[in-house]
Amino acid sequence: MSDATEQRGSPLGTPEDAEATGRAVRGMFASVAPRYDLLNHTLSLGCDLAWRRSTARALRPVLERPGSVAADLCCGTGDLAFALARFSRGVVLGADFCHPMLERAHAKLAAPASLRTPRAPAPAFVEADALRLPFPNGSLDAVSIGFGFRNLADYERGLAEMHRVLKLGGALAILEFSRVSWPVLGPLFRFYFRRLLPRIGKLVSGVAGPYQYLPDSVARFPDQEALAALMRGAGFVRVTYRNYFAGAAALHVGEKAQVVESRS
Repeated sequence: MSDATEQRGSPLGTPEDAEATGRAVRGMFASVAPRYDLLNHTLSLGCDLAWRRSTARALRPVLERPGSVAADLCCGTGDLAFALARFSRGVVLGADFCHPMLERAHAKLAAPASLRTPRAPAPAFVEADALRLPFPNGSLDAVSIGFGFRNLADYERGLAEMHRVLKLGGALAILEFSRVSWPVLGPLFRFYFRRLLPRIGKLVSGVAGPYQYLPDSVARFPDQEALAALMRGAGFVRVTYRNYFAGAAALHVGEKAQVVESRS
């Protein structure tokens, strides 16, 4: 478990005031948007790209259904949405409530590296809050969220919203920082994450707050088993997870049950 009190939502606010928390998170990401990709790839030594590709592969059976509809929430500059589009035989949407991030995602659509595929168009991006999604009930085959779940104002509310928009049998994939379990690697990773990463982030971005928030929020975030339990509590079934880099990040995958269970 974490070494601090686990949060029900982002430590920038409280679940009871989701609007204020959302404004704080939106402002924080807007401040780092110009160098967000550079910092992500640099600080993770490029691992973030590999982890996103792995997330897309985990959803591949759903994405390859003809006419499938998938949404990547808290999509930021769109890297995971583009990874999903590689396998999609339908539509991929990227949703985020931070406009400066979406501007950079849109810019990638015109770039040679936009990862268009012969089978599917590039993602479409929409400005939307993950706690109030603009999608009808049961309209999506797959939902993903990469390194954004931790920033939601209310984790349970976010999971309920994701469960709402998924079709019966639809899949959810959550890629998020988690807990390193290896005895030797754990302390080394925590030293890097808490001491060095904030300094490097400030140096490159010119903004201090977001890269101090990162280790602080991860320290309070539910560990692998706790997040799996939250997903089951929200109604997801066949919940599994896999660790990357000994648990520095973890991918949780769950399904919306095919049959609605009757409750007496």
